[in-house]
Amino acid sequence: MLYLDRPAWPWRGRLWSHLISDVSHAELHAFAEALGVPRRGFDRDHYDIPAERFPVAVWLGARVVPTREIAHRLRAAGLRRPKHLHPRTPTPTPTPT
Repeated sequence: MLYLDRPAWPWRGRLWSHLISDVSHAELHAFAEALGVPRRGFDRDHYDIPAERFPVAVWLGARVVPTREIAHRLRAAGLRRPKHLHPRTPTPTPTPT
């Protein structure tokens, strides 16, 4: 099942939601692709969804839950990836040719 919270997270002049799956990251990636959300919107265990895509996500079947339930469902499914356990990969330095 896919879940998202209401758009309430401000960033870069927009409001954002968190989209998660309690089944697998593969399910989450497939849904985000159908929603037209680029892969760069994936952050460890969820996608950041702009407010304008919220209605489409609900129409496609994502269930709206309170924000506090997002992390709870991820932990219960064993899919939570805390920041301290998932450091960002540094951008590789181009090799001169």
